Amino acid sequence: MIGEPRVTESSGAGSLPDRLVEFVAALREHGVAVGPGETVDAGQVIEVLGLADRGHLREGLASALLRRSGQRSVFDDLFDLYFPAAIGESHTRAEPTDDIDELRAALAEAVADADDERLRALAAAAVEGLGQFAGYGNLPGGWSAYQTLKALRPESLLAEVLAQMGTGDDGPETLEDRLARGEAERRLARFGEDVRAEARRRTAETRGRGRMARYGVASATDQVDFISAHADQLAEMRRLIYPLSKKLATRLAARRRRARRSQIDLRRTLRRSMSTGGVPVRPAYRTRKPGRPDLVILCDMSGSVARFADFTLLLVQALRDQFSRVRAFAFVETTDEITGMLGAGEADPRGLATRIHTEAKLTRWDGHSDYGHALDVFCDDWPDAVGSRTCVLILGDARTNYGDPNVPAIRTLTTKARRVYWLNPERASAWNTGDSAVEAYSRVVEMHECRNIRQLYDVVSQILPV
Repeated sequence: MIGEPRVTESSGAGSLPDRLVEFVAALREHGVAVGPGETVDAGQVIEVLGLADRGHLREGLASALLRRSGQRSVFDDLFDLYFPAAIGESHTRAEPTDDIDELRAALAEAVADADDERLRALAAAAVEGLGQFAGYGNLPGGWSAYQTLKALRPESLLAEVLAQMGTGDDGPETLEDRLARGEAERRLARFGEDVRAEARRRTAETRGRGRMARYGVASATDQVDFISAHADQLAEMRRLIYPLSKKLATRLAARRRRARRSQIDLRRTLRRSMSTGGVPVRPAYRTRKPGRPDLVILCDMSGSVARFADFTLLLVQALRDQFSRVRAFAFVETTDEITGMLGAGEADPRGLATRIHTEAKLTRWDGHSDYGHALDVFCDDWPDAVGSRTCVLILGDARTNYGDPNVPAIRTLTTKARRVYWLNPERASAWNTGDSAVEAYSRVVEMHECRNIRQLYDVVSQILPV
């Protein structure tokens, strides 16, 4: 019967240490910082846990190699490439078939029975039977998870699965019914993940693991560009913001404590040394009590740039205790203050940008960015917002739609503020192309590329004053 597992021989290629080294190199290529120490720890994990249980091995290697949030997804994808089920353990497989009805019936039965081993076997059979595609030109063929899942449509099996589980009748839904539905949905989603992992593994056997790791594995969440992120990545990025903000707050507090260590007070030190024969055993320091600075944020909320501003506002809101006062202003064609809306971000981070667009007055005519007019409105309507203790963050892509960039307004801010920084979510290679006014602005204000969460964290931790 289809889906019944049969054991095949292990098919690992190359020695295990070589495979581990290749795995670590692939992680580094995707921005996961793994040093020699972590690699040695990973080798000891493999020695202790062995290869019999891939679940235990996966978690053990993750604990040894990962040090930052947002890297687990890329780790899992690469782990499936370099440590597939065929390496070191009995590899369960089912006889391949292209009979969709037979596969769907077997899948519904396996999901209802919660048979994880059979689900993995069905994933392999489905990919082999439905997912193969021909090569093109000099490129060899491969296997497509998208093609497999499109043909199989596992999400449409939920009603049949629930019927086999004895739930989902026409009566009122009970707690047990809801629990059964949630469990069935999780198993079907897990089957989709097994299909994608199997397709990657098979394609890697044809095209090489290195090529598949380089081009077939998505970047870690903290390296995904704000502008190009899709809905699932945005949701994961929002979950990363607050843990990162706590780490950043601790870092800023430590830097502020170090800043209190000022220069030696020579007169008081010499006076103290009189009691020790002229030896300055107890040096005296000039007391320095740095106050917490004010922070003003001026952010472009037009188009996809609004995603970047949204995440930066959430980060700054979580860091508000590090500043004596935080004020936020948003603009598209004109500028409005949004300080009072930042509190909503903690309770509803997904709705912050929507609320800003709904409640703030940001447009006048056609809704396109007008940096010149927006900067004029900010300087004229809130002249007291920026002072000598203020750090100003300007968030935007500096694309003026070929309008006046109003550089004198930026120059005015730099003369009034303690520091002014511009965070740009575009790649630096795209600056000064088209309607970009980066060249004009960067002559006056320090501009930083800030395309993803990692860059946002690094830039903010470097530029915020103590």
